[in-house]
Amino acid sequence: MLSDILPLPEPRFKGRIGSTYADSEADVISLPTAPPGAPNVLLVLLDDVGFGQTSTFGGPVHTPTLQRLADEGLRYNRFHTTALCSPTRAALLSGRNHHSVHTGCITELATGFPGYDGQWPGEAACVAEILRGNQYATAAFGKWHNTPDHELGVGGPYDRWPTGKGFDYFFGFQGGETNQWCTPLFENTAPIEMPHDNPKWHFSEAIAEQAIGWIGQQKAAAPEKPFFIYFAPGAAHAPHHVHKEWADKYKGKFDTGWDHQREDTFEKQKQLGVIPTDTKLTPRPDSIPSWESRSPDEKRLYARMQEVFAGFLEHADAQIGRVVDAIEQMGFREDTLIIYIVGDNGPSAEGTLTGTLNVMKTMLGLPDDVQAMLGHIDEIGGAQFENHYPVGWCWAGSSPFQWMKQVASHFGGTRNGMVMSWPKRIAERGGLRSQFHHAIDIAPTILEVAGIPEPREVDGVAQKPIEGVSMAYTFADGDASGRRVTQYFEMFGNRALYHDGWVAGCQHGRLPWVTAGSASFDSDQWELYNIEEDFSQANDLASKEPAKLRELQDRFMAEAAKFNVLPLDDRFAERADPALKPSHLRGKTKFIYPAGTVRVPERSSPYTKNLHHTIAAEVEIPQGGAEGVLVCCGGLGGGFTVFMKDGRLHWEHNYYNEVRYRVSSTDTIPAGRQTLSVEVKVDEQGKFQTGGSVTLRLGKNKIGEGRFDKQIGGFYTANESFDIGCDTCSPVSNLYETPFAFTGTIHRVMVDVSEATFEQLAAQHEAHARMAMATQ
Repeated sequence: MLSDILPLPEPRFKGRIGSTYADSEADVISLPTAPPGAPNVLLVLLDDVGFGQTSTFGGPVHTPTLQRLADEGLRYNRFHTTALCSPTRAALLSGRNHHSVHTGCITELATGFPGYDGQWPGEAACVAEILRGNQYATAAFGKWHNTPDHELGVGGPYDRWPTGKGFDYFFGFQGGETNQWCTPLFENTAPIEMPHDNPKWHFSEAIAEQAIGWIGQQKAAAPEKPFFIYFAPGAAHAPHHVHKEWADKYKGKFDTGWDHQREDTFEKQKQLGVIPTDTKLTPRPDSIPSWESRSPDEKRLYARMQEVFAGFLEHADAQIGRVVDAIEQMGFREDTLIIYIVGDNGPSAEGTLTGTLNVMKTMLGLPDDVQAMLGHIDEIGGAQFENHYPVGWCWAGSSPFQWMKQVASHFGGTRNGMVMSWPKRIAERGGLRSQFHHAIDIAPTILEVAGIPEPREVDGVAQKPIEGVSMAYTFADGDASGRRVTQYFEMFGNRALYHDGWVAGCQHGRLPWVTAGSASFDSDQWELYNIEEDFSQANDLASKEPAKLRELQDRFMAEAAKFNVLPLDDRFAERADPALKPSHLRGKTKFIYPAGTVRVPERSSPYTKNLHHTIAAEVEIPQGGAEGVLVCCGGLGGGFTVFMKDGRLHWEHNYYNEVRYRVSSTDTIPAGRQTLSVEVKVDEQGKFQTGGSVTLRLGKNKIGEGRFDKQIGGFYTANESFDIGCDTCSPVSNLYETPFAFTGTIHRVMVDVSEATFEQLAAQHEAHARMAMATQ
């Protein structure tokens, strides 16, 4: 039964009911099925990978799984994303433009405007909801970056989690990035712990294993039921984490630098035919330094950072290969449509010009030190650092285009390679497709090949029309005229409009590695390209074709008004201000937590950064003493922890894994019921990265005191948590290993920030923005 209203109605009873079963006739219902011929679908989405980074599209990173699928199917060289993580994912899974589904930016930077509030609406059903309503088994593995911050805790709601968006099963992480060695995992909506006793554990490998196991179980239970899998590794988003042997495969390969690598990629792209032979290689912007201008130390460090990135990306491709192999070994490969999208945006410049060992630090506008990083060169990619490469490699990876992630005005930010393979329906092997398409076109493609109509209503909610167009027409005809005539792009004020072979675009304001600052929209300079003749946007025709430019600018504003793009907003770090988004904690200054409260998202925990605050714990210390964490927030990359070890109480602030400020009690803590507290007084409330003093108390008695010079002013990590009684995921302190559970009894933990005001909190965000602009 097909219908444009979901869920489908329950089947009516067709038997007969008498007084007893003997004079009644049962009706054994037939199980509902997916439409005839509906294939399995594996949708793969890599993270932060540029058009020119994989070998399949001419780049230096070996991607045999992607190549194998391309040889068996089709490569697409004019496929586009939104230039950023959450927006591309929302567009991809909904079939609607990112602002149209309230995701004009990443969820962490949501604001109070309809196109930017992060509230993916029920009127734009996820493709998984539609498929599940038509008898598909559905599962999501990997990164999910489409749940608003205030909905990440146990308080929910869960309707914007994967299981609320149509997936029967979810195994992965929430947020924009994660530590690949110590990952804050979720299974469905429940936080779970990764195995702390396996030093070789890696997130990409874990999701491959889970996906393979899920396919086997699903097909064993319902062999005729097709599956839809959304497989979204954290790779190759920073931190770049991979086993050393994978990075070492690229030893010396990048010693000639990013300028040479970009040129080499360009030549290979032409040889492979993934770009036209008359394509021009766009030049390096003045804002990005040449490789030759770097010092020998910088070259050695930066080459290793790129080796680690390359190993990370190849390793992820290998894990995807394990899933593909399993599908083939189970006998389902012939009728499985595999869509492998090579990045949710262009390569990332968020490592800044220097690269970094702590990407959260550079995201807050704090540059890293080359000499300090060089001292850890052999550890890059390992569990101790959250590393990211410098901008030069990002630029090389966008060959032959201009710019990179965040820059929606140019293809370096929005054009990503893609491969589709479906042996049963795509007859051509190794073909190339050059029709202009966008992430919003994937959902309608899946629905068309599955024979499922676009729903008019889902769970009682009237649906807004799908804004994408199916790409299935390209399967059999490489020369078919493209069916996407118009497409807008916008991110942080960077904007563009494609229409019928032409693109007008404007790179606005700050550079993509600068995290704060705004610019006037009135002074923007627009560019114009005929991309039917100019594949790489190398020849700006704005001065020669002013009428065409004006036409496309007007079309952009019409699309912007239609799809919730307005008001244009070029802020970045400034959008992290808590006043701009909902919060369950607003106005609360005193918090009480029982023992066992763990995996509270940092953004749902008391905000203590650069503010006066007190933390107190009522505990029972057994005879012989106790040890373990009382309360902590953050992880290896930064955070605070209050713990007992060797009989003493300790407070520690981990400043980006660079400096550790620690205050310890002078005496051991006696057995019995005790109240232990930490009082933090900052030098200047609301000042970004202020210093301060710490006082430890047993009851009312002072048992330790000390100072710290500075503390982290923004979020400690992307997605580690606030915990009571243990430290989940990676350890805040280097004096213990996780989970370091408290061996006594915790009755309750209290956090008091009543001396801080909301105005002081807002002032801190303003100070951060000013500091970021000054340092960059």
